[in-house]
Amino acid sequence: MHSLVTGFGAFVCLLLYLSAMPFITQNGRFSGEQEIRNIFNHILANGKCYSDLEYLCKRIGGRLSGSPQAAAAVEWGKQTLELTNADSTYLQPVMVPHWLRTSPEKARIISKHIGWQEVNICALGNSVGTGPWGISAPVLMIDSLEMLDKLDKKMVQGKIVYLNRAFDQHFIDPFDAYSACVGGRYSGASKAAKLGAVAYVLRSLASNSDEHPHTGGMAYEDGIAKIPAAAIATRDADLLSGLLTKDPNLALYLNFSCENRKDRPSFNVIGEVKGTKYPDEVIVVGGHLDSWDNGEGAHDDGAGCVQSIEVIRTLKALGIQPTRTIRCVLFMNEENGAKGAQEYASWARKNGEKCIAAIESDRGGFSPRGFTMETASDSVTAKNLATLQQYRPILEQYGLHMFEKGFSGVDVKYLKDNGATCLGLVPDPQRYFNYHHTPNDTFDKINERELKLGAAAMSALAYLISENGW
Repeated sequence: MHSLVTGFGAFVCLLLYLSAMPFITQNGRFSGEQEIRNIFNHILANGKCYSDLEYLCKRIGGRLSGSPQAAAAVEWGKQTLELTNADSTYLQPVMVPHWLRTSPEKARIISKHIGWQEVNICALGNSVGTGPWGISAPVLMIDSLEMLDKLDKKMVQGKIVYLNRAFDQHFIDPFDAYSACVGGRYSGASKAAKLGAVAYVLRSLASNSDEHPHTGGMAYEDGIAKIPAAAIATRDADLLSGLLTKDPNLALYLNFSCENRKDRPSFNVIGEVKGTKYPDEVIVVGGHLDSWDNGEGAHDDGAGCVQSIEVIRTLKALGIQPTRTIRCVLFMNEENGAKGAQEYASWARKNGEKCIAAIESDRGGFSPRGFTMETASDSVTAKNLATLQQYRPILEQYGLHMFEKGFSGVDVKYLKDNGATCLGLVPDPQRYFNYHHTPNDTFDKINERELKLGAAAMSALAYLISENGW
């Protein structure tokens, strides 16, 4: 009797395990494998994401929140989703910051060794300007923010603090190098201002050496003087640091104008295909519609937007009726506030929406390698990662082999607390920080086939989750 009960228990456990797996047909193939092949075939041969991105980059351009270009991108996004024949499309209102540059940035090194030399800088997002006459002051070079904690205020007062922290080239993944440096961009100005600095400059967060300075968001600490903050191009950063070793008394001249204005109304753009069996369970695919104003926002994040639109277009073109609702969200204001992401998560929470997965593409339009995952619970992450690993027989043949715990995306991460499993598309990362937040992030840096492969990867995963759940 004991062996019978034990055998029955084992049988029940086996059934529960198999029920959590994607359905396998009698010939050992995964159910849905042909649909995934159809998705890849259709997007590679007929996808429109590349031409969509060309329009967004070349006709609209940089799309900083609150700008006329951002408003034009909203209208473009809604019309483009409508043309996919999505079951429904709509706009979700959100108030966003409105920061803008009002004059070009100018900077020059002044040294007894060279006289003066113009260099390339870019004001950081949310920075104040220098005033009409600019700022000229001696430079104090540091290699980490922690170094400021060891300095006497007299050494910093009246100077321009220059953070010369280069990407650590030992990291295989440049995103790890970026994560190690980005804190200096975000909080460095206030830390320098506490010690009396008159301005703050940092080496651009880039993996290469060129003349294109990188912008990006920064914030001021309440109660601390707001000083101008800018990034200097890596090539000019090398010049500046080299000259400082010869002439520690050199000065840097900065002149730029920028300002924060009142928040402005904008929108998230949404289009969806309703699920046939569980329409109240939602799978989000998305990217952010805004970009910095100094480029065309091609990799960051026009690519993610057009890939997400392609998911909806492909489902409709192939006549695929997903079991669960698949929703494309083009988020507004990721770059300097994430207000669109917060508004969407708040709206979903208030409406009791069951978002079972949220997939973001915001790491460039390069060839896809897989997905990272995060949830609000380590145990849920482990369980859902195990499910994701079961899709390897389908997805590895398309070059998708990386399925691991990790950051998903700025826009979708807010859905974790709603119970969603959040995923980030992982493209090859090696070239991303050549273009990130620079005038060099333009449409010509996009490879059509790689962009389409990313769109197909998102479509495939959204479909598999729709049909199988977790």
